[in-house]
Amino acid sequence: MASKVYQLRGKVAEIWRLAEKNGGAYYKQLMENNKQHVQNPPSVENCQHLAKQLFYTRLASIPGRYESLKKEVDFVKHLLKHRKELMIEDAGVAALFGLECFAWFCAGEIVGRGFTLTGYHV
Repeated sequence: MASKVYQLRGKVAEIWRLAEKNGGAYYKQLMENNKQHVQNPPSVENCQHLAKQLFYTRLASIPGRYESLKKEVDFVKHLLKHRKELMIEDAGVAALFGLECFAWFCAGEIVGRGFTLTGYHV
């Protein structure tokens, strides 16, 4: 066990040296490639303006999202009315989707409790 910890420590040190050596160049390249997304001058007012734009753009997208939701609900209603025509593949996909939703719910509960399985902190 101690040898594995020593190996891991060596790997972390190696990665850290690599990040120190190439991190600045990577940052400069990243900023150069994405300079069209940088707001100049970088001020609090510009940031607040961008935040307002994002908020109201999201609000403006609600009617479209609501229409999409209505279409999905109508499709599910149609499937329930005609469930005798439902193919086993469709039922399997629906079951997997439900299982995935349940798994995300469980993961969220665990994260919400501070990554403990029982809810008690040790």
